[in-house]
Amino acid sequence: MSRSGADLALLLLGGFRTLVDGAMVELAARGYDDFRPTHEFAMRAVIAGADSASDVGRRLSVSKQAAAKTIAVLVARGYVSSDPDPSDARRNRLQVTARGFEVLRAGEEVFDDLRARWEETIGAADLAHLEASLVTLVGDATVDAGAPGWVGRDPGAG
Repeated sequence: MSRSGADLALLLLGGFRTLVDGAMVELAARGYDDFRPTHEFAMRAVIAGADSASDVGRRLSVSKQAAAKTIAVLVARGYVSSDPDPSDARRNRLQVTARGFEVLRAGEEVFDDLRARWEETIGAADLAHLEASLVTLVGDATVDAGAPGWVGRDPGAG
């Protein structure tokens, strides 16, 4: 049975959602029930050098206001700190906290566990073939969530 291109896109999206939803359930079980996928993207932008709401917004292709709301949540939950910039009192610098790095490490462990479950379900060879096929189709570089504009990147641009 041949599927449409739209079916393929939806299957890939479904695979992504299955992994992310499973990760959120597992992170909640590990004590991070207040963590969301968007939080990881914002924290990775901070790790990559975004030190203000404007920078985070640019990197994630969202408004400064949306970035500021996410940052406020991350600060309130202890995943990110916002401290005065010693070189400019009008600015605050963002940094991922020890708790923020803990949740990122926990997330990586969870995704490794989920990958292992997929391997158990379809077998090591089939999963390796799936991964190799995706590398052939999209390249072996993973999406860099810290790269400016990766979310809204124009496929025709540079």
